[in-house]
Amino acid sequence: MTQLEYQTTDFAYDAAPDAAQDASGVPARVAIFADRAAMRAQMGEDVSGAGFRAIDGGAIDTLLEGPIAMIGDVVMVDCPAVSAASLAALARLDMRAARTGAQLIVSTALAALDDVFAALDQSDPQILVEPSRAERLVAVGRTMARLPGARVREISEEDRLNLLHLSRQVDAIAHELDRLSGHRANGAEARAFAPEGLGRELRSVGGGSLRNSQPAPEPHALPLPDPRRVRQIIAARQARAKFFEGELFADPAWDMLLDLTAARAERSQVSVTSLCIAAAVPATTALRWIKQLVDTGVFVRVADESDRRRAFVALSEPSAQAMARYFAEVEVPLARAA
Repeated sequence: MTQLEYQTTDFAYDAAPDAAQDASGVPARVAIFADRAAMRAQMGEDVSGAGFRAIDGGAIDTLLEGPIAMIGDVVMVDCPAVSAASLAALARLDMRAARTGAQLIVSTALAALDDVFAALDQSDPQILVEPSRAERLVAVGRTMARLPGARVREISEEDRLNLLHLSRQVDAIAHELDRLSGHRANGAEARAFAPEGLGRELRSVGGGSLRNSQPAPEPHALPLPDPRRVRQIIAARQARAKFFEGELFADPAWDMLLDLTAARAERSQVSVTSLCIAAAVPATTALRWIKQLVDTGVFVRVADESDRRRAFVALSEPSAQAMARYFAEVEVPLARAA
């Protein structure tokens, strides 16, 4: 199946007829927290215009003052820069959302992504990186199927991939709408994904409770390929963007698998920011792929044994063995034949 040959019907949910309403027909409540009053006003205007009930929650530090009251069906937070106080507020909100079932959407900047990602490990939030106004609304729409009143069924792996591909198409449409409406280009993110931004500075991820670390390799496991060979393949894939539109070859799952394979062979740790860069797609799109691949056991979050406040993303043991078999059966014979 190619990226454009997916089905767009019979997905994982059957939401209410009006996407801006909950199961009882009442407009869904969206609480908004941001330190910048102008940003809260803009987000509230967009949310209200889409038919939701906007609630101005105030600055982020208000989340640290006393008990967190009813926060709405969806909580949107704009946190482009982090501090100890803002990370504490995010962690507290994350735990509250996990207990109440509220859906959490947090927008941040690429420079703050590692810290924000690590602080939000309880409620399965959506994290957006320097989003446009349209992208924020698309994120709110996605949460409707996850509200407690929505009718959800199990989905197949094919449906999961279809949803990810569809999300990428929706993101592209959102970017185009912003461009046509005169919205500024997202230069910061574009620079982050330029070839010169693909260095191997592996930054750590800050605190939060973690999933289990990777198990030890099987006794008779195949060896991983030479990381230099994997890096050559990655460089060759990146070089295509010099001659063709980069989006023509977008394959974030495979690009991240290659990057994590090389890092594992090098005994290096990979942060979420570094992995988003390796995916060669907008960071928000990469984060959705990372989440899906963690949920399905392809990737794992791994604790830093020297500092429990940090975490990294790595291949699961079955994925590492699958990549070892792939290189043994495909890439190595091809290299020898050449």
